[in-house]
Amino acid sequence: MNIPRAPRKKTMQSFSAGFTLIELLVVIAIIGILSSTVLASLNSARSKARDTRRKADMKQLQLALELYYDSNGSYPVGGWFSSETGDNASNNGGNWIPGLAPTYIPTLPRDPRGGTSSIQPTCGSWKSAYLYLSSDGGKNYKLLAHCAPENAWTSSDSFYDPARPTHAWMLCSGPPACNTW
Repeated sequence: MNIPRAPRKKTMQSFSAGFTLIELLVVIAIIGILSSTVLASLNSARSKARDTRRKADMKQLQLALELYYDSNGSYPVGGWFSSETGDNASNNGGNWIPGLAPTYIPTLPRDPRGGTSSIQPTCGSWKSAYLYLSSDGGKNYKLLAHCAPENAWTSSDSFYDPARPTHAWMLCSGPPACNTW
């Protein structure tokens, strides 16, 4: 004969499958903190990469200007020519240093930020751009990365511009362009 058994009572040791709301919120908070740290590091790396590209672009332009000088006996002449449109300088339809491209350099570079508004308050309404000036009949030149350095630099940097110490890098042919223009 079958004797019916009484149903077992659930004890404190039985667990249900799944996570509690608190556990899920803690995991979401940890993921949020980690992702914000990664994004901050990524932005820092991007700004350093743009600064490195600016220096490389300026060195290429310097080499092209020296090749131009060797062929023509002077540097391209002109006022402040800009790599960006909308600046307070001339763009010349993309060929912003007259006569340099494509003979001495395939194309003239543009700032890696693409002419976006400056992050530096000292630049006012200017945008990030490369600028070129040779106003003494082609004897000297000054090349600037204006409103561009996004990371700290010092006066010992080889691109330091004493005329614009807070908001530009420069390369030049020599005095007076390096010190006063």
